[in-house]
Amino acid sequence: MSKIEVKDLYVIFGSRRKQALELVKKGVSKNEVLEKTKCTVAVNNANFSIEEGEIFVVMGLSGSGKSSLIRCLNRLNTPTSGSIFVNGKDVTRMTEEQLRQLRRTEMSMVFQHFGLLPHRTVLSNTAFGLEIQGKSEEESLEKARQMIKTVGLEGYEDMMTRELSGGMQQRVGLARALTTDPQILLMDEAFSALDPLIRTNMQDELIELQRKLKKTIVFITHDLDEALKLGDRIAIMKDGEIVQIGTPEEILVKPADDYVRAFVENVDRSKIVTASSLMFKDTGKLIIEKDGPALALRRMREMGVNRLPVVDRENKFLGFVMDHDVVELKKKDDRDMRKILISDVMPKVSPDTPAADLLPLFIDKQLPLPVVDEEDRLLGVAVHSSVIAEVTGRDREEIIEIKNSGGL
Repeated sequence: MSKIEVKDLYVIFGSRRKQALELVKKGVSKNEVLEKTKCTVAVNNANFSIEEGEIFVVMGLSGSGKSSLIRCLNRLNTPTSGSIFVNGKDVTRMTEEQLRQLRRTEMSMVFQHFGLLPHRTVLSNTAFGLEIQGKSEEESLEKARQMIKTVGLEGYEDMMTRELSGGMQQRVGLARALTTDPQILLMDEAFSALDPLIRTNMQDELIELQRKLKKTIVFITHDLDEALKLGDRIAIMKDGEIVQIGTPEEILVKPADDYVRAFVENVDRSKIVTASSLMFKDTGKLIIEKDGPALALRRMREMGVNRLPVVDRENKFLGFVMDHDVVELKKKDDRDMRKILISDVMPKVSPDTPAADLLPLFIDKQLPLPVVDEEDRLLGVAVHSSVIAEVTGRDREEIIEIKNSGGL
């Protein structure tokens, strides 16, 4: 079961919401609905699920509906139609008391403009959520101190929040949200008001915190670079609709339409696209315990290559064999591929290694990069031409032609 599941969600603002909903469901555009009913369609038939421990980023331009969407998850906005399940419970059907309990114990929210209490200290602000829960002062302050330390503000407990920089204030907001130990963290443009350098630092802080705390985070942003950096998956919105959901790599490699394509066209793909997308899964691999030179030569001819990777029976990568070595072994009527195995070869890489980090590994090397999992099992091979094509933006066939002409 997903941590959060949204089904057929519509959010419409205005007095004639029922009429507007009927028009939207008939396919009438957002602008036409506004003209006919004076109602604004903020979210149009959103459907998605969020898994436990995931950072799910919702991004889009101003007015795309992303903030309206996130505020439905804790019912700060009331959906016009549809369902929202949190831990299997439909938030749209909760009573006011159930909603208060949800907001106090299961969800916390971090706002763009911090939402701190200016007459309170850092420690008092951080402990505020626990006070609302009715925890004792001793317990509240102890947990608040722990979280202040976690977000790197130890020593600032007694300062007034108005005396802090924007980045430090946002850390207080994050500490306050985390002190209640929520399962789900909602972050609505949380870093948008910060200076660029502080914003980058806060993104790094959040990634590090997530490694430790493993919360389910819904993060709203209008910044694509921020979305690509933080998101396990990204939902891109336009005019209230979700036009694509995918991993950062999927969004870049396979944009759903021209709108998404325009969003990502200036992104440095080499830092996002990874070995898993560039590698060839059909490697023609040989199993060292059973495959001999005759089979190796046949596979090389079929695949048009001069080398093949070698694995054991558990698919663990061992090395490569070259065509000229295989020919000599066959002439000797010898089947022991271990004698010609090149094991001191290219460094092994994980499937999530960015293309930009792969390219330097090819310097003075002729063999592909073996892509392996955590158990050293072979997943595929990344070849020089594919990696250069990704990094330079050239077509792979063009790269091969340049290389054959001596240009690479």
